[in-house]
Amino acid sequence: MHIPKNDTTQENVLLFETALAESEQPHPDYDVGKWLYVPNAYSEYRYILGTKGVKPLVCIGINPSTAEPDNLDNTLKSVQRIALGNGFDSFIMFNVYAQRATVPDDMETALNPLLHTENMKAFEYVLSLSAEPPTVWAAWGTIIKKRDYLPACVRDMIAIGKRFSAKWVSAGARSKAGGHPHHPLYLKKDSLLDPFDIEDYLQSLNA
Repeated sequence: MHIPKNDTTQENVLLFETALAESEQPHPDYDVGKWLYVPNAYSEYRYILGTKGVKPLVCIGINPSTAEPDNLDNTLKSVQRIALGNGFDSFIMFNVYAQRATVPDDMETALNPLLHTENMKAFEYVLSLSAEPPTVWAAWGTIIKKRDYLPACVRDMIAIGKRFSAKWVSAGARSKAGGHPHHPLYLKKDSLLDPFDIEDYLQSLNA
């Protein structure tokens, strides 16, 4: 369980490039040849958590919780199973907003511009890792409604994705109200990925 100690504006937020460079150094607690973990120490925010490969499935949640390398929570275990089951050799867990909070209601009420900017730099890096146009799995359920700033964050991600010809997908049934993409936790392990019109979804969300 992670309850934020304070707003991230009160944290010494590492710039993404600095955090990435640190994550590439040997670590006593996990294999850096297998794991991508940025920052590489547990903190009030997380940019990236995933495994390394040439064909990663990029899963997008709303914000991170407690998962770390070799200590995945049930959501991340499901993400990994579905990635492998759909022909990907690795997975990357990314989030619309980087602040850690197990309960989304604990997220800060106002966006931290610095944290968002650095998170978008992390997203651009994540998309650059694919040997082919990246597949981006929208997987946030109804949690996107928790904060007013979240749809705008997704819009920035769409713009970045276009530069990489990203393909957006979802898995499982979308919610009847709002058409929100299914959260990974309650999906069957053999769930398949379906094309997801992210721009149409976001337009309906803002309507």
